[in-house]
Amino acid sequence: MKALVLFYSMYGHIYRMAQAVAEGVAEVPGAEAVLKQAPETLNDEILAKMGALEARKAMAQVPVCAVADLPGYDAIIVGTPTRFGNMCGQMRQFWDATGQLWAAGALVGKVGSVFASSNTQHGGQETTIVTAMLTLLHQGLVIVGLPYAFQGQMRMDEITGCSPYGASTIAGQGGSRQPSANELDGARFQGRHVAQIAMKLFG
Repeated sequence: MKALVLFYSMYGHIYRMAQAVAEGVAEVPGAEAVLKQAPETLNDEILAKMGALEARKAMAQVPVCAVADLPGYDAIIVGTPTRFGNMCGQMRQFWDATGQLWAAGALVGKVGSVFASSNTQHGGQETTIVTAMLTLLHQGLVIVGLPYAFQGQMRMDEITGCSPYGASTIAGQGGSRQPSANELDGARFQGRHVAQIAMKLFG
């Protein structure tokens, strides 16, 4: 069972979460995780002005995903930063190019899941995950969230991401906060949970 962890990360927060998701997938016997990133739509000059160029270069070793790659996976786990309560433009542009796959029903029945990040605690993590799920539902994917079996999402002793919809992290102003141990645990749980369900369907 092959799971694609498809992500876009500007400052590295979602990349770290994607790595944790992949670690969770790999914990399931017979499951394989593949990390790929959505194509960049901004040039180096703009990325430099945004203070993101070095972080983007640090992810250069991760292959860029092509739309034609998607049918080759049994599960697709999408990671995206929040942009005004929705997926970022890079990820949106990628999925907007999947019309031919939709017309052919090429993704119907695959397992889909979403994780996200935002700058602030109430910056739209949940709406980003849910609105991204709508795209996956239109493609016919079977949606999997982050169940309350991951009890880290109910913690009250710290500010933390994660919800029943999917794992998430809070990046902080200027990206100053890195994913916490609890958020990474949520991402691993989600990856493992998706892989277990996909194995039942395809294993």
